[in-house]
Amino acid sequence: MINGKVALITGASQGIGAATARELSKHGASVVLLSRNKENCENIANEIRASGSEALAIKCDVSIFTEVNSAIQEVVEVFGGLDILINNAGVIEPIASIRDSDPASWTDSVSINLFGAYYMVKAALPFFGNAGVIINIGSGAANKPQEGWSAYCASKAGLSMLTRSIALEIPSKKIRVYGYAPGTVDTQMQDKIRASGVNPISQIKKEDHWKPETTCKLIAWLCTEEAIDLSGEELSINDKFLRQRAKI
Repeated sequence: MINGKVALITGASQGIGAATARELSKHGASVVLLSRNKENCENIANEIRASGSEALAIKCDVSIFTEVNSAIQEVVEVFGGLDILINNAGVIEPIASIRDSDPASWTDSVSINLFGAYYMVKAALPFFGNAGVIINIGSGAANKPQEGWSAYCASKAGLSMLTRSIALEIPSKKIRVYGYAPGTVDTQMQDKIRASGVNPISQIKKEDHWKPETTCKLIAWLCTEEAIDLSGEELSINDKFLRQRAKI
């Protein structure tokens, strides 16, 4: 059941995050849209409110723990707790060879893609109570390196291990955690990848990518008790048997 739950989605100003906020709200969740771009989040929150659901937009840089902690406190003050955490915030930059990469940009990537998820989990766990769902949005790049993506691949590999660490330390089925690779999705990130012309992913046609509105349906399904036996697993939308089970 998602109805009546409080769900926080990071990186919710666009793409998968925005689509996930809309999808969870359709199932009756109160959604918190978190991003550095509050204006976009507020616009989506207004849209969700207009449809009759509760929504809150919060400006937050997930790479800064004090901002993350303040955001979680605000969620608890407004809604009384938290039930679902979707760690979706992520960046693809720098798209560059290791030789040509900028160290500051490389560090920023890891800070957002990996540290950001850790910070969110660290701050949110005390407010889950006896039940909760954590979904870390990963990538096939965690297991298969791509030219020019050293920061992205390394940070997503780290995120995969973070998911497994959470599952090990919190083995209760009442607090579930999943790693989810949403496939290549038609978002602004893919626009940047396509423009770079680097590695085979940049050559995939726009029409051959998953739509955010499709891949987020599996995220919503993972939030239900139907997926309880998969807690601790690394999952992918490219698994046709998983899609069949989730009826996507």
